[in-house]
Amino acid sequence: MEVAALITGGKDSALALYKAMRKYSVKYLVAMIPQREDSWMFHYPNIHMVDFFAEATEIPLVKAETAGIKEEEVEDLKNLLAKLDVKGIVSGAVASTYQKRRIDRICQQLSLEHIAPLWHEKPENILNELLKNNFEVIIVGVYALGFNENWLGRKIDEKTVKELLALKRKYGISPVGEGGEYESLVLDAPYFKGKIRILETEKIWKENQGCLIVKKAELIPK
Repeated sequence: MEVAALITGGKDSALALYKAMRKYSVKYLVAMIPQREDSWMFHYPNIHMVDFFAEATEIPLVKAETAGIKEEEVEDLKNLLAKLDVKGIVSGAVASTYQKRRIDRICQQLSLEHIAPLWHEKPENILNELLKNNFEVIIVGVYALGFNENWLGRKIDEKTVKELLALKRKYGISPVGEGGEYESLVLDAPYFKGKIRILETEKIWKENQGCLIVKKAELIPK
C-alpha cells in the first residue's frame, strides 16, 4: 500500500516513518508549516529543517503553509492530503488524543487509513528504540519545569534518556515530550542517505524556556 508520512523533522515522526517503511511504500513526506509558534497541531521550532530531512531520505516532500489557527489548520492539512494519490497516512502520534482524533477524522473523510505506529507505546520503549537503531537526535526546545538552557543542543543518548526518566518521576513530564515539554531534531536515521550537519545556530532563552534555532546546515555523506 502506498502511503504518505507526516513529518516534522523531530524524533517521533522520524521513528514512525522508520516503522512504516517496513510495511508500506512511502510515496511522499508531508509537512505543514505553521506561521505561528502556538500551533495546536503542528511542530514549529526548526520546521524549515524538513527540507534537509526529505533530501536525506530521497522521498518527495509535499508541504503547505498554515496560519496555525485552531481547527482551521486541520482543514489546511486535509486540503493538502486530498491532493495525494495514496491509501494511507502515517503519523508520529504517541499519546495526544487531540492530534490523533483530528487526523483520524481527516482520514475518514478522505477514505484513507491512519497508521500510527507509536500510538500508546511506552515512552521508554520509544526512546530506547531510537538508541537501538542509531538515530541521532538533539533537543532543540525546552518548555517545562526541570529543564534548563544546558539541554539545548543536547544529544539524546543513554545518559539523556535516564535524565528524562528522572524528570518524569520528579515533575511528571512526558519523557518523549508529548505534552510539549521539549522538541527534537533528527540529524541522522537508518534510512538517511546523507547526514545533516549543523553549521550555525542561534540560542533563544527567555525566563525558564527556550529553543535552539538552526541558522545554517548542510547534508554530508554518511
